[in-house]
Amino acid sequence: MKKKALSLAVTALLTLGLLAGCSAGGGGTVNTDGSTSMADVMGALTEAFREREPDITVNYSGTGSGSGISGVLDGTCDIGLSSRALKQEEMDKGAVSHVVALDGVAVVVNPKNPVADLTTEQIADIFTGKITNWSELGGADAPIAVYGREDGSGTRTAFEEIVGVEGVCAYTNEYGSTGDVIGNVAGNENAIGYASLSAVNDAVTAVKVNGVAPSEATVKDGTYTIQRPFVMVTKEGVELSEAAQAFLDFATSPEAAAYIAAAGAVYPN
Repeated sequence: MKKKALSLAVTALLTLGLLAGCSAGGGGTVNTDGSTSMADVMGALTEAFREREPDITVNYSGTGSGSGISGVLDGTCDIGLSSRALKQEEMDKGAVSHVVALDGVAVVVNPKNPVADLTTEQIADIFTGKITNWSELGGADAPIAVYGREDGSGTRTAFEEIVGVEGVCAYTNEYGSTGDVIGNVAGNENAIGYASLSAVNDAVTAVKVNGVAPSEATVKDGTYTIQRPFVMVTKEGVELSEAAQAFLDFATSPEAAAYIAAAGAVYPN
């Protein structure tokens, strides 16, 4: 349902004629690779860009943030995609960050779970195994199933760093995509996980953190503290093709703001 709504929203924006602007003047192919959490944002941006530049094809492969950063550094893709800030060692190798959006990392539970608000400390205790039963948090007398992303995921890196549990989480299961986390939390009344706010749907419930619900407004004003950037990554000293530069320029321009918002993320400026 969310993907259909996103497509309808983008189509409506295109119909309103928000894509006025100059053409790149040629065709080509742009290969992007990386974060699975950026799938909706990339879908919105590529659909909008296709209307603007019909002769340019933008390919997206969701293999994870670490893979996308490595890909652009190795030259196997034009633009890498990361759902976390770049690390110093990546920048030392030439990775250059272009922030296109901000995204909340939602802490999600099954809709049947009555627990609706957690402190950052409680979340840390759940994910490190100090709290193991929902009854300790006012919920059912049931063991907590802790779900998360695989090592190397941008969502996992951002979540663990912000919550202060980097490298010490006690996961029940780890998954290879945001959609897998959401689907498995939706299928287990006792599960908890984290996922890109832009990907959260009615199958799960995003809990409040320190009394603040994750939303576009609370991510933008900073009151929802578990948030991270969505980054397009290029390599210093490597000139992009005309097609790739045109896509990057569009994605980081104010013109893209409405499409980023339609995808559930926040334009950073």
